[in-house]
Amino acid sequence: MISRLDLIRETLRRATDRLLAERGPDGYWSGELAPSALATATAVAALTLVDRAGGECRHAAAIERGLAWLAATRRPDGGWGDTPDSPSNLSTTALAWAAFGLAGGDRHEPAHAAAERWLLAAAGGLDPDRLAAAILGRYGKDRTFSVPILMMLALAGRLGAEGWRRVPQLPFEVAACPRTWFATLRLPVVSYALPALIAIGQARHRQAPATNPLLRAIREGVREPTLRILAEIQPASGGFLEATPLTSFVAMALVAAGERDRPVVARAIEFLVRSQRSDGSWPIDTNLATWVSTLGVNALARGADFAQRLPAAERERLVRWLLGQQHRAIHPYTGAAPGGWAWTDLPGGVPDADDTAGALLALRALGARADDAIAAGVRWLLDLQNADGGLPTFCRGWGHLPFDRSGPDLTAHAIHAWTRWQHALPGPLAARVERGLRRAGEHLLASQRADGAWVPLWFGNQQARH
Repeated sequence: MISRLDLIRETLRRATDRLLAERGPDGYWSGELAPSALATATAVAALTLVDRAGGECRHAAAIERGLAWLAATRRPDGGWGDTPDSPSNLSTTALAWAAFGLAGGDRHEPAHAAAERWLLAAAGGLDPDRLAAAILGRYGKDRTFSVPILMMLALAGRLGAEGWRRVPQLPFEVAACPRTWFATLRLPVVSYALPALIAIGQARHRQAPATNPLLRAIREGVREPTLRILAEIQPASGGFLEATPLTSFVAMALVAAGERDRPVVARAIEFLVRSQRSDGSWPIDTNLATWVSTLGVNALARGADFAQRLPAAERERLVRWLLGQQHRAIHPYTGAAPGGWAWTDLPGGVPDADDTAGALLALRALGARADDAIAAGVRWLLDLQNADGGLPTFCRGWGHLPFDRSGPDLTAHAIHAWTRWQHALPGPLAARVERGLRRAGEHLLASQRADGAWVPLWFGNQQARH
């Protein structure tokens, strides 16, 4: 009879075999996110609105495939969640409902009607004021998600004749200010949402201008400069953050702002067309190569046979690849300093605490030398550390909104990375790491719940009771 220990060993061996077999031809892993109803709904809406504004039906096939996927993956209760296996939620269901209203026609009426029934029960009604209040209430003072959702509802005619007045104005004019001011200005969106701030702010200004003539004139005066900034920060791939929803929201907002023929829109639409999957869906993000590669390395490194399963030549190839993904210039719209890593090897990635810590850990496991690149990564995390001792995701000092605050998951990951490299670093940097570790540990103790748990900023559990 096989023992439990032998069963665990055999399972581990098979999992390791599978993980190694999943590598691409260049030795790293790519991976993908689950298909997303939210991403699919926003992409369908963007393609529809761009076609409609140009009097075209160029993307009709892609739109229909997206709608068919949405209809086929509707939850039994009539709504949609974050993934096809997730509980239905207000935001995703509202966006799918808007997409069917924009592009669905009679052929998708059952899905459209089911979404209406779900929203009626969840929001307490479909009248514009009630629906807008429910969506704004879900996110509080953070406008990063609520305003794009309301914009898409307005574009679909779901918020009534005065729908745009129910979409809060994003102050796109502040994008013309120096980037160093952004944290101080306490913007109503998170640090990575500058493209949405500009595009959706311009759409709202075009559709429902401010009644204050001075404010209206200021916004009119910075339209062109901020549109130039938007073009400058668009990555070569066309996808902002390599993310379907953000890119879709930017494209549809520019259509609503009367800017359908801008190159930014064309590049965004090319990105959306290119990233649609064979089943008709879109993911939230298109590529996680850096993130899954560091996860893969760090998992394999826990095995006693790591050096045999991943020979020296393969380890050296991964070191070169990971070092090649380190950002070596100031990021164009978060303003992140050089030295960090993003989740992807594509140009739309933004350096962040989680991926930088993961990359440093993987490089340590792979036997990388403590050279200038490693020191830059360690310093990048130290420079990101907030005044409360914790680590945020993208930018230091943007603690005004929950998504920009310190997270215990990010802080713990940074602690792990710092401790693995600390004794290989030059004395002054090692001493600075020691101070950072002390402050980070104090933050973790302060952020622990009374029941002993910590609540992550990222990667929660959809089944957990909060």
